[in-house]
Amino acid sequence: MRAIWKGAVSFGLVNVPVRLYSATENHDLSFHQVRRSDGSRIRYKRVAQADGEEVPYKEIAKAYETEDGKSVILTDEDFASLPNRSSKEIAVERFVPMEQIDPILYDKAYYIEPDAMGAKAYGLLREALRESERVAVVTVSVRTRMTMAVLRVIEEAIVLQTLLWPDEVRDSGQLNNLDEVTEPKDSEVAMARMLVDSMAGDFELEEHEDDYQVAVEALVKSKIEGGDVTESPDQDEEEDTGEVVDLLAALQRSVDRAKSSRGESSDKESDESSKGTTKKAATKKAPAQKTAAKKTAAKSTAKKSTAKKATAKKSASKPAAKKAG
Repeated sequence: MRAIWKGAVSFGLVNVPVRLYSATENHDLSFHQVRRSDGSRIRYKRVAQADGEEVPYKEIAKAYETEDGKSVILTDEDFASLPNRSSKEIAVERFVPMEQIDPILYDKAYYIEPDAMGAKAYGLLREALRESERVAVVTVSVRTRMTMAVLRVIEEAIVLQTLLWPDEVRDSGQLNNLDEVTEPKDSEVAMARMLVDSMAGDFELEEHEDDYQVAVEALVKSKIEGGDVTESPDQDEEEDTGEVVDLLAALQRSVDRAKSSRGESSDKESDESSKGTTKKAATKKAPAQKTAAKKTAAKSTAKKSTAKKATAKKSASKPAAKKAG
């Protein structure tokens, strides 16, 4: 894993040098929009709403929209003038009972890893949290924004879990039909309790599986193996947008590598010599090598021919010299 933040946890007079790592990752499936006829990728341009002109990235600024629909453009200088509360310290404010924090407030989770010199203090904080059954309320600046968070223990690691601000949790009173819910009868509650008891059990995370993702991967793999693959005609000309590689592309490369290892790929030799290059580039490289080989062979033949002529001249000059003597 790659650390996204480096600083220290401070509680009382104890200071623990630590690093943060993302504790979770998103496995949502990603699909590209393409033209159905040939699989060509669909691109979107940044255009100005006023005149439809395309706007270069360097001319794009940030604007804050007011409640009445007006836009206030903010410059880099404006952002630099704002209060900067960023720091490299996770400051513990208090230790509170875990049940006092509603799970709806939990946002992103990060593993906290100690530096070697802070391992002992890290263990002390971990055991204090575990035995007290409390969480530490802290403030921290992750990705330049100050936020609330809690420190809690999961297995052998301390986890920093960021919290939403109070105004980021929507009011359930805005739901329309809650007023229509009536109080159930005692007999109905008793029957519901019996149903709950009959279905009671422990939560086992391993028993749950993203069956949709598994089904999509199986479907895509079967299509690739069946040759039902369309290569975008403008694939080689696409600029690098920094997008995360999607599932389809990853599976396609996996199948191509498997076929190459079995000797089924016609570009096997070229693929081994230049991994990561496109098929088009590999195809161009082969003729270039052949041309170079032909030139080398031609030069070699020319040298041999020149050598033969030189030998022939020497042989002819020797008898002539003897005859003259």
